[in-house]
Amino acid sequence: MSQDWRVFLQQYENRCPEEVLRIEQEISREYDSTALIVELERRRRFPVVVFERVDGSEFPVVANTLATRQRLAEAIGVKKDELPSTFAHRIKTSVPPEEICDPRFNANCMEGTGLDLTRLPILTHFPIDAGPYITAGLVVANDPVSGANTCGYHRMQLKGKDRLGISLHSRQRLWEYFRRAEDIGRNLEAAVVLGVHPAVSLGSMALVPYDQGKFERIGGLLGEPLQIARCNTIDLRVPAWAEIVIEGEILARVRENEGPFAEFTNYACRRSTENVFVPKAVYYRDNARYQSITPGMTSEHITIVAVQREGDVLKALKETLPNVRAVHAPLSACGLFHCYISMKKIAEGQPMQAVMAALSVDHNLKMVVVVDDDVDVFDEQQVLWAIATRVQADSDIHIIPRRLGMGCTLDPSTDEKSRTAKMAIDATKPMDGFAESIAVHTEAAHMALEILRKKGLSE
Repeated sequence: MSQDWRVFLQQYENRCPEEVLRIEQEISREYDSTALIVELERRRRFPVVVFERVDGSEFPVVANTLATRQRLAEAIGVKKDELPSTFAHRIKTSVPPEEICDPRFNANCMEGTGLDLTRLPILTHFPIDAGPYITAGLVVANDPVSGANTCGYHRMQLKGKDRLGISLHSRQRLWEYFRRAEDIGRNLEAAVVLGVHPAVSLGSMALVPYDQGKFERIGGLLGEPLQIARCNTIDLRVPAWAEIVIEGEILARVRENEGPFAEFTNYACRRSTENVFVPKAVYYRDNARYQSITPGMTSEHITIVAVQREGDVLKALKETLPNVRAVHAPLSACGLFHCYISMKKIAEGQPMQAVMAALSVDHNLKMVVVVDDDVDVFDEQQVLWAIATRVQADSDIHIIPRRLGMGCTLDPSTDEKSRTAKMAIDATKPMDGFAESIAVHTEAAHMALEILRKKGLSE
């Protein structure tokens, strides 16, 4: 399988030309791309969007690559409904990466006095934003203690032609690696990688022990070694088929104001670790394309996170509850804060067992709802119906107080210590004596579908 983002995009356009929207009209670096993506989402459209011309930049912008489950599924060669379970299964496997020589991103270089980040079409997305932001920068670094590699998405504010603000607000791998480097008085070498295959983006979401590398798990997701290449000015390897690589370091003991920024919660976020990234050089392919992820509560910003949460929670539940059917992290909860679990209940205590297992996987979860296996957790109306008809608040809803629950720093409802309350809802039926659900006659349902098909009204 090709690990080249541009090959994936070309093959996708060949198969689904109606799902690629090319904009030939020149757009501004401020607000235009976001306005178009938001309007498309309002119309329930999620195409890959190619902005051919951006004011003042030689690089076209590609947005919305990660906006649909279908595209993510195609990236790892599975059906859409198999995506979370396949992710959960494959991400457990480690496949060592393969280093290649002479990566294509070495074709062009900006360095020294010629290093100018403003040549890249770094966009300002919302009026509330503090300025232009790199939103699809996959930040690569190594643990100064174990040497394990990591890669993950972090917002980066353009502060000048050779300076970026970066927030490590997830308080996970990159933050910990930086903390370890700072403790010994060192800057943390890092590379910002733009334009990677969707499977690499999805694999970067994996929850991996801090002394183990993410590149190995991405290889497990791909089913083959991740191809990596050596950087030129820092001692790092990065995905070899990247379009653009910004090499530099995160400065120890230096903090500067960063933000606000329109986060996935659909609120402006002023919380930041206020770190600073200083580039040493920028390398890029011939005819390079700049990748953008539209921030705010957009499908591209949320879907990939939701798939990872579903996969990790499903994997944890299956280890002790084989009767779990499906897990969904809905877009309505930013793909992060709520989790719906369906199961075939065989004992009355199992829904709460499932809740506690899910909460132990991800501290960001605020609410877990467990439903019976006759409820489709990917249809939020069905989940709400189960809550409406199977729940009594005094016995089926359980609250974990805020002082006991760690939450997400970017959640504006958490307190100053990022603590949050947790809620569990058992929306399953009692095992005996509950009302019987109704269903349409099977043969009549088939007949109805055939009639509608002949009338040209098929799904």
